[in-house]
Amino acid sequence: MPLLQLRDLSFTHGGPLLLDRVNLSIDRGERVGLVGRNGMGKSTLLGLLDGTHTPDDGEVLRESGVRIARLVQEVPQGTEGRVSQIVSGDDQADGGDIDPANTADPAEIDWKREQAVEKVLSRMDLDGEAIFARLSSGMKRRVLLARALVDEPDVLLLDEPTNHLDIESIAWLERFLKGYNGAIVFVTHDRVFLQALATRIVEVERARLFDWTCDYATFLKRKEAALDAEEQQNKLFDKKLAEEEKWIRQGIKARRTRNEGRVRALKQMREERAQRRDKMGNVRMGLAAAERSGQLVVETESLRYEIGGRTILQDVELLITRGDRVGIIGPNGAGKTTLLKLMLGGLEPTGGTVRRGTHLEIAYFDQLRETLDEDDSVVNNVGEGADQIEVKGQSRHVYGYLQDFLFTPDRARQPVRMLSGGERNRLLLAKLFKKPANLLVLDEPTNDLDAETLELLEELLSQFGGTLLVVSHDRAFLNNVVTQILAVEGDGFVKEYAGGYDDYAVQKQAATKSELELSEDSPSKSKSGNSGSTNGKKPKKLSFKERSLLDQLPRTIEELEAEQAELQSDMSQPEFYQQPSDQITAVSDRLEEISAKLLKLYEQWEALESRA
Repeated sequence: MPLLQLRDLSFTHGGPLLLDRVNLSIDRGERVGLVGRNGMGKSTLLGLLDGTHTPDDGEVLRESGVRIARLVQEVPQGTEGRVSQIVSGDDQADGGDIDPANTADPAEIDWKREQAVEKVLSRMDLDGEAIFARLSSGMKRRVLLARALVDEPDVLLLDEPTNHLDIESIAWLERFLKGYNGAIVFVTHDRVFLQALATRIVEVERARLFDWTCDYATFLKRKEAALDAEEQQNKLFDKKLAEEEKWIRQGIKARRTRNEGRVRALKQMREERAQRRDKMGNVRMGLAAAERSGQLVVETESLRYEIGGRTILQDVELLITRGDRVGIIGPNGAGKTTLLKLMLGGLEPTGGTVRRGTHLEIAYFDQLRETLDEDDSVVNNVGEGADQIEVKGQSRHVYGYLQDFLFTPDRARQPVRMLSGGERNRLLLAKLFKKPANLLVLDEPTNDLDAETLELLEELLSQFGGTLLVVSHDRAFLNNVVTQILAVEGDGFVKEYAGGYDDYAVQKQAATKSELELSEDSPSKSKSGNSGSTNGKKPKKLSFKERSLLDQLPRTIEELEAEQAELQSDMSQPEFYQQPSDQITAVSDRLEEISAKLLKLYEQWEALESRA
């Protein structure tokens, strides 16, 4: 028997059905990725699986004794105390999850509970004495995940587990969950995470569940083919229906032939067409372009920022010019948002200088959504009390504009606090894009957005002619949007890398390897006989051939990097994907080949340089 099973289940929050007579089975060891548009019912489905929601019809079957734990999207209100208390469940009103039917010695139960808590704290590298309220958003998510894991559940339900995590923490979570023995059902907007973890994709769409039983990359290909087939089938159906409607309108001829079977078939076709759930439309986004800014956008010299005696940023030297597409990455709390605010004038540096260019029209996407009024309606947040707004120099009715972002009139009249995370982000984008801008600043824009909206946002940004600054932990988004990475290190220094996230990772790996090799070849290591050379001897000097190679390497690397930048620029253009598939594949393969070759050349250069 499956661990969990849904049978002919239907559910609604009071409006149209979110789930309509759906079926689903979850078996041991499966890693199921739930995908679908925002508002389609993914989080609701997790709530039905763990018993938070009760179905309107149908049933949820659970194997006897099955243990289920769930990580929700947001930190529950009132979560306070030390980390060990949160993980053990002592912060909850009922004092935890001890079964009242358990007749074991309470002291033994407490001891076993403490052992389980200590085990999961160690496993997840958490300080049990730390105060939960003082932790970063990413660490709070890790603590809540530890609470979900403490009882070693058979089924782990995760709702956007990568939200607020930095890239290093997401990579750690991937490795951790790959080694988890229980079944995992998860919702995520992170496409790299989804591809790395999911062994099965279940799509929630139009109140139905579609089980694809494959990884995410294969799902995308099969989904595209299925949509094409569905579109063709619907066209044929609609054509036949139109012909039958034309026949029935002849009236006398239809009655004369007494073809009652054909009339009944037409009635059935009408009912079938009425019940068809058409695919939800796509977001229609557009950026209002401002006049061009000056060539200089932002320049910093010896920039430094301290607060409370702690150095956040130091010796930051940056030059951002018009048209640059910059991604900013780093651990949570390293100072990414602080760097943005210093560059834009929201904070004053404690040392060094910041120079901003002329004619800057800035549009700022705030990850904390502080620009939204929670108690006001969606329509008032965008229209600010007016029925008409100006977008791209044209007057538009605010409700029509919001429909471009998939807000129905009923949804637009509701207060912001009623929106899901994805809807809030769409609302922020709607506010952002109605104003002309030549400097677009996006602080974690991808949280909670579904895959289709993410892809549309990427396409829109690729066409944006201004300057782009993006703070993001979404590796796929960074690869598709930026051409330069600023890595904010934990020590307050900012390092610059060419390319997207994958290019950064290659360069970072090469630099780390070089540092290790230099460390192994240091004099202190040589004295103890542990240097990288044989028998503790000093490395040999470069031969004539090696010296020639060292002289040639910078030119070779420069040529490859130029070709890499040109290919990446070509691939960022929408018309690139209108070419034949074999040409697209050839360019992609060449880009991968260049990245691999550059990695080897970087390593070779560093090794020769260390001996020069």
